[in-house]
Amino acid sequence: MAENMKGLLLDDRWAPITSEMAFLETPAEHAARAFAAWQAGLMAPRGIAVEVRPVSGSLEQALSALLPLTTPEARRDLFIPTRSPWTAYVENGWAGTDAASPMRYMARALGCRGLRVVAVPHTYRKGEGRYGAVMLDVYGPHQTDWLNYVRALGASNDGGRWVFDQTGEPFPFEKLEQYQARRVRDRFTFDMLKDYLRHLGLSPFEEDFYLPQGAPAWLVEKSGTFVPAQTEYSLALARERIL
Repeated sequence: MAENMKGLLLDDRWAPITSEMAFLETPAEHAARAFAAWQAGLMAPRGIAVEVRPVSGSLEQALSALLPLTTPEARRDLFIPTRSPWTAYVENGWAGTDAASPMRYMARALGCRGLRVVAVPHTYRKGEGRYGAVMLDVYGPHQTDWLNYVRALGASNDGGRWVFDQTGEPFPFEKLEQYQARRVRDRFTFDMLKDYLRHLGLSPFEEDFYLPQGAPAWLVEKSGTFVPAQTEYSLALARERIL
């Protein structure tokens, strides 16, 4: 169940950044430079420069390169190599990574599969905490019946009511019978998410899945004049306001 999520990445210390993550089935530097080129084209008319640089160290040191968190515009995006063909992606938006739109685009642009992974414990009580969610979106390089979604699954608390959604053709490894569970929140659980991801070649909630020895992460950073309302947050303040 969403409220009993044990084994989140880094014990959830980097939520909300890591509450939603994305993955591209391509090398990290390649993904980062392609993303930077796309963003540079979008940002140039505003006089905003986009640069790419490697970030060495532990996973937490790499995540620290995203700080401070910003709103309303994210200014830093991080591409992290893994012990698999997949590259992880997170950004520095103060409310957490918003991966859907950029990963849909990147899957098409790079001709590879992309994933969006959401794992949020349900802690909402009396106006405080987070609404729970367990979601997996798989994107392909080509148009499908719905944009370039190959498969989408999710059980989430939508403002107090649990909902389950799915679209696309199920993978052979899916536990289809579980989607009929009486309690909506049990139809797609954190354990099921981890199992499905293992079938796709990922272990994203394990720290040692990231940063093979000697491989840096790649930071894409924007600099220039942003909107006047641009605000910075420490991770601690973002957690205090959201978690």
